Amino acid sequence: MEKGIMKTKFTYKDLPRDYRGLLALHMLRPIHDKVDYGNALEILDAMAGHTLNPDQDDYFEALSLFVEAYESAHLPGVPSKRGLPLLKHLVEKNGMSAADLSRFLGTDRSLGVRILNGERNLTIDHVRKLASRFHIPMEIFLA
Repeated sequence: MEKGIMKTKFTYKDLPRDYRGLLALHMLRPIHDKVDYGNALEILDAMAGHTLNPDQDDYFEALSLFVEAYESAHLPGVPSKRGLPLLKHLVEKNGMSAADLSRFLGTDRSLGVRILNGERNLTIDHVRKLASRFHIPMEIFLA
């Protein structure tokens, strides 16, 4: 595929089941611009919330790391609207504090506060952990 914005909206059923096929669809490499970022999100969105085989899971994890690195470097402080109201509800309903959220996400102590205040984006890794913890599909946080 030549570099550019993907022309097709992918669904999970459209994606290859093996690592090599996924690489042929979208090569794993650092994300350098908005086009790369958009293409990576297109693939991740199609995979989110599905039971992945080991090859798909490895690919998803690696691509998520590149997305997270790009977001950290290029989108810091951009308020995330992806699932923030739901996250606030779940944190409150489960008697969690912002510090509890930070500990759960395994990061610095202030991350929970920054996420809940809309000052920090949820990364794909955060979304994966939250979906698993609260037993809900990942795409709910990505809407």
